[in-house]
Amino acid sequence: MDLGSRDAFARMGTLGIEEEFYIVDAEGRPTSGTDDLVYGRDPPPEIPEGFDHELFTCTIEAQTPLIEDPSDAGSALSTVRRALVDHAADDGYQIAAAGLHPTAKWRELEHVKKPRYQAQLDRIQYPQHRNLTAGLHVHVGVDDADKAVWVANRLRWHCPVLLALSVNSPYWYDFDTGLASARAKVFENLPNTGIPSAFADFEAFQRYERRMVETDSIADRGELWFDVRPHTGHGTVEVRAPDAQRDPEITLALAEYVHALVVDYAERYADGERSADPLRRELLDENKWRAIRHGHDASFVDRDGESTVSLGEVVDAECDRLGISGIRDVYESESGSARQRRLRDEAGVDALCDDLIVSP
Repeated sequence: MDLGSRDAFARMGTLGIEEEFYIVDAEGRPTSGTDDLVYGRDPPPEIPEGFDHELFTCTIEAQTPLIEDPSDAGSALSTVRRALVDHAADDGYQIAAAGLHPTAKWRELEHVKKPRYQAQLDRIQYPQHRNLTAGLHVHVGVDDADKAVWVANRLRWHCPVLLALSVNSPYWYDFDTGLASARAKVFENLPNTGIPSAFADFEAFQRYERRMVETDSIADRGELWFDVRPHTGHGTVEVRAPDAQRDPEITLALAEYVHALVVDYAERYADGERSADPLRRELLDENKWRAIRHGHDASFVDRDGESTVSLGEVVDAECDRLGISGIRDVYESESGSARQRRLRDEAGVDALCDDLIVSP
């Protein structure tokens, strides 16, 4: 039984970025391709470990190597993206990025044959059969297991903020959902998703993780798909809330924010802070719904549970508090969902599909 351990949490402040993408044809429509890109030939030399499957043959995941210095994140992300785009082009494919591809129809696209995913399809059925989503996952190393659990608890309030900043999936099955992030709503139909409950300490989290495996609720720890979790294999706090992005600068801004949050809370923990988040999980879920529905226009129930605060106010306060600037640029720019709607209205679906293509 692979559950990870306390020993995994050994390094503070490292960074890792995982991005999920769509493999598309010359017209920018999702198409089969994962087997070719993963198994068909050797990976590019820049990415010796290669790329990995996602659930559908038209989806693929790319990961940066472990980033020791966060200032190197831009070059690391650029190297991985360029390698993936070139690798796909060699087989006649392109790479596109969005939380949901606007023209993708899951009933017309194939699932991969990998036993892990076939087992999930058999166990979960309809919600997993239609899980044609693409997200952004950010890992930050934490050097103590109990600290990692406390930090993950505190980050739960920030997950809707990250989602609101990242919204990039208004279309589902070629239909305008009226949502800013339809991906988040589609994905949370799976079990073990959304904003988790708080855990008292690492022992409590590991006990839960073990119980889920031992009761055959999940096959392994990787099937705890919460918006934020302590990753007991990598020794990180992993944030999984955002939509996937075409623009690497948005990815980097979100990663910068996650890294700054984890480091800040880790320092507070080291200074003796142990306060619990006062908001009920139901209010955190309300904040997530507001992000899903309204994106950049969202406001949130504040941590005091008594007032609300707009996304713009949160961004200003966080940038000043943490000494970052990327998310301010993201907020002040057109959201991904607004851009998708504008392009489709002004120029049609072909122009929208072209705009989602990732440049080398």
